[in-house]
Amino acid sequence: MVSIIAWVVAALLVGAIVIVARLVLATRRLAAEAERKCPPTGRFVEVDGNKIRYVDQGEGRPIVFVHGLGAQLHHFTGPIFDRFGPGYRLIALDRPGSGYSTRARGATGALSEQAAVIRRFIEELGLEKPLIVGHSLGGAIALALAVEHPDAISGIALLSPLTHLETELRPEFRPLYIPFRLARWVVANTIAVPRSYQYAEATLAYLFNPQKPPADYPTEGGGWLGLRPSHFYASATDFTAIPLDLGRIEARYGEIDMPAALMFGTADPIVGFAEHGAPMAGRIENLDFEVVEGMGHMPHFVEPQRVVAFIRRVAKRAFAGERVAQAAGRRPSHDVES
Repeated sequence: MVSIIAWVVAALLVGAIVIVARLVLATRRLAAEAERKCPPTGRFVEVDGNKIRYVDQGEGRPIVFVHGLGAQLHHFTGPIFDRFGPGYRLIALDRPGSGYSTRARGATGALSEQAAVIRRFIEELGLEKPLIVGHSLGGAIALALAVEHPDAISGIALLSPLTHLETELRPEFRPLYIPFRLARWVVANTIAVPRSYQYAEATLAYLFNPQKPPADYPTEGGGWLGLRPSHFYASATDFTAIPLDLGRIEARYGEIDMPAALMFGTADPIVGFAEHGAPMAGRIENLDFEVVEGMGHMPHFVEPQRVVAFIRRVAKRAFAGERVAQAAGRRPSHDVES
């Protein structure tokens, strides 16, 4: 009897090892395919132990683009950069851990932590008080910058931003809530990538709903890069870290004293307008609030010209003081502190 039990246990163990090995191989195969289809274009800069990839295009006053959860810089370089026109220097980055950026050892992914990294990124590139454009989770990081590092930036333009801490974990986001780092690493390197590939079409439909995803999103939008274990690990880290400080940051929105604007679609299934858009009315003085009926979560892909006009409108306000000072023959008094 004992020998039979031992044989069954051994067989189950071997079966489990085979399954895990297949998942690991599938993950590596998909990650290699992703890197072939979306190679690491752009430049890299070291920022406090984070290796940050970025794309830098154009000349003029700087605008820094901060992407959302599970995304990367292609979310802006693809649909926005070539439509933007002259007069501005456009810089999009992969946030720490996302895309081809790497995250410093021991980092938590907290919003304040990521805002501090972007503050240092601004300093490393020698950017003089850029406008920050943040989408989704990137909007929450832009708000953290405005609250905690107002001297470093000229204004914020928020696209479908995460603005308030939700009290309940929604079922569709539960796979990303993995509090323990080891568990996060195991999931990222085994089941996460093959499962993401299996449900990619349904995930994109949900992400863009009620609009349709562009046909070239997997390559031009960087969608393939989500099929890498490092990218899933970063996304799970970012999502798990949201409760660490979003509540504290949202309590300080009234302190924001700079040009600020928000574009929100009323049909956003990811970051709901009722929970994250409507409550912002009156929270920031002179907030430019643009509500788009029927728009989902991805305005920069489905209405890029409208988004460009929105950002340029905010940039005009954000940089107006500099033009006045320069016309008077004076250097603007808001240099970035070193």
